[in-house]
Amino acid sequence: MPEDLTPVFRALADPSRRRLLDRLHERNGQTLGELCGSLDMARQSTSQHLSVLEAANLVSTVWHGRSKLHYLNPVPIHEVAERWISTFETPRLRTLSAVRRSAEEQAMTTPPTYVYVTYVKASPEQVWEALTDADLTARYWGHRNESDWQEGSTWAHVRTDGSGVADVTGTVLEVHPPERLVMTFPGSDEQRNGTPSRVTFTIEPHQDIVRLTVRHEDIPTAADLEALSAGWPAVMANLKSLLETGEVLPQAPWEMHAGLREEQMARTDG
Repeated sequence: MPEDLTPVFRALADPSRRRLLDRLHERNGQTLGELCGSLDMARQSTSQHLSVLEAANLVSTVWHGRSKLHYLNPVPIHEVAERWISTFETPRLRTLSAVRRSAEEQAMTTPPTYVYVTYVKASPEQVWEALTDADLTARYWGHRNESDWQEGSTWAHVRTDGSGVADVTGTVLEVHPPERLVMTFPGSDEQRNGTPSRVTFTIEPHQDIVRLTVRHEDIPTAADLEALSAGWPAVMANLKSLLETGEVLPQAPWEMHAGLREEQMARTDG
């Protein structure tokens, strides 16, 4: 007997759940936060819809470090098509299914992406300055981000201890002030020797606040992902505090993850 497709039909009956599947079809492997942002849907509602889709086997999840990524599973949809319209389209559907399975297998092995979103009471221009002004980055990041911020230019993440050591040296890829900044971020040996990871800052205004999104792509190792998952929230919390209060947090937030930071800096010194 064919598998009962009732849960699939029930899951697909809701337009919000179909929109979630559309987003995963556009870009597979998204976190709950990314899906909430792209759909302007409350986190709790999104989570409930995803649970229904998982129960219907339309969505599967994979953990990358602390990030839970959601992937579209097209098999139940294919089963619906096979059962109801296979008489007309079987050859084409089988070909498309094989192509999709191949693409999904490839997607599951690509380097993970880390996304962090925060909301800041500031103007887009103020956030842009905080990201690109060397003196401001020194205050909230503990490093000076030095560059002329032109596309193709080098940028350096320079320590503030007077040593002149740059823990990261990358390339500025895109500059669209005050909305979008993209740069390579070759932090570890694996990133320097291969294809460097890439960071995109997106600044979206809404009345008196901005939505600041940090998207770090092509992270090569689990150790890099672990370090970035601890580092970006700490840095962004300090930036938010500086812009909203004029002062950074009383203690450097990344000190809570000092072991990861010291290991990364030791690799740079070596």
